[in-house]
Amino acid sequence: MALELVKRPSPSRLFAALSPFIAFALTLLAGALLFKIQGVPPLAGLYTYFVEPLTETWSLHELAIKAAPLILIAVGLAVCFLSNNWNIGAEGQFILGGIFGSALPVLYPELSNNTTLPVMLLMGAAGGALFGLIPAFLKVKFNANEILTSLMLVYVAQLLLDWLVRGPWRNPAGFGFPQTRAFDELARLPAIDNMAGRAHWGIAFALIAALALWWLLRSTRSGFEIRVIGASPRAGAFAGFSSKRLTLFAFALSGGLAGLAGIVEVSGTIGQLQPSISPGYGFTAIIVAFLGRLNPAGIVAAGTVLALTYLGGEAAQMSLGLSDKAVRVFQGLLLFFVLATDTLIHYQLRRSGDTHGA
Repeated sequence: MALELVKRPSPSRLFAALSPFIAFALTLLAGALLFKIQGVPPLAGLYTYFVEPLTETWSLHELAIKAAPLILIAVGLAVCFLSNNWNIGAEGQFILGGIFGSALPVLYPELSNNTTLPVMLLMGAAGGALFGLIPAFLKVKFNANEILTSLMLVYVAQLLLDWLVRGPWRNPAGFGFPQTRAFDELARLPAIDNMAGRAHWGIAFALIAALALWWLLRSTRSGFEIRVIGASPRAGAFAGFSSKRLTLFAFALSGGLAGLAGIVEVSGTIGQLQPSISPGYGFTAIIVAFLGRLNPAGIVAAGTVLALTYLGGEAAQMSLGLSDKAVRVFQGLLLFFVLATDTLIHYQLRRSGDTHGA
C-alpha cells in the first residue's frame, strides 16, 4: 500500500499557530524517551536540560550570549526564506564576519582607539554581506542552486579561518597555539553589567535587528516585495518587482547580519580568533527561523529556546555524564518535528488511488 501527500484545500489556522508548541512538546517526549534509554530518569534529565540552566543569574547571562547570534542570524535568514531564497550558508557568513572584523585588531593593534570597535562591527557585517552575495550572484547570473553554493562556501570559510590562525595571523607570542593575539579592551564588545555577569551588547543588537525586520516587513516597499515574490514569483513579476534584485538584497542582508553576529561573538565572547568560533550557530539559526515562523517575535522566542539547548547540553554533560552530541540530538529532533507538523498541517496522507483521503 503506497501513501502520498495531498495538499489540504484549507489548512487549519489554529494548528498552524500551535505547530511550534506541538513540535516542542513532541521533542520533550522524544527526549524523555532518549533519557530513559540511556538510564537517566526522564524527568530529572529534562529538568537538568531545560530548567536548571535558568535557576542562576550567571546562566541567564550565558543564555543571552548564546541567544544573540542565533537571533541575529535567524532574522537575516527569515528575509531570505520569505523571499524564496534558500541561504543555507549562514555559518560561513558568520565566520567571514569574524575574520573581516578581526583584521583591524589583529593586523593593526597599534591603531586601537574609540573608533576601533565600531569599525570592526561594520567590517564584520560587510564581510558577511560580501560572502553572502557570492551564491546570490551565482543564482541570478547562472541560475546556480543557492542551497548547494551557499552550503559549500561554509567549508571555504572554515578552511580559510583555520589557515589564518595557524599561519599568517597566528600570535607570534602565543607559544605556537593556533590563535591570533588577544584583542585589547577597546576592541572588545563590553558587557552590559560587569557586576552581574558577562552578557554583552550583542543581545541588544539582536533585539534591534528583530524590531527592524518587523518594520521592514510591515512598513516598507522592500518588505512588500519580499512578501509578494515569496508568495508568488509570477505575481511579483506582473507587479514589476525584480526577483533578481530581491535575491541580491536578501542575501546581502542575511549575510550582513550573520557577519555582524560573527564579529560580535569574536569581540564580545571569545576575544581573539581561533580555529573554531562557532558551535554551529549558522545551522542552528535555520531551526530558529522556522520554529519562530519567520516572524520577528517568534524568532526572539525560538532563539532563546535553542540557546537553552546549548546550556542544557553543557549541564547534562556535567551533571548526567551525557555526550556533547546531546545538543545536536535535541536540535535535530526539534527541526524534525517542526517540519513534520508543518507538513501535516498543509498536507494530508492518502493511500494512492483513494479519493477520500486519510
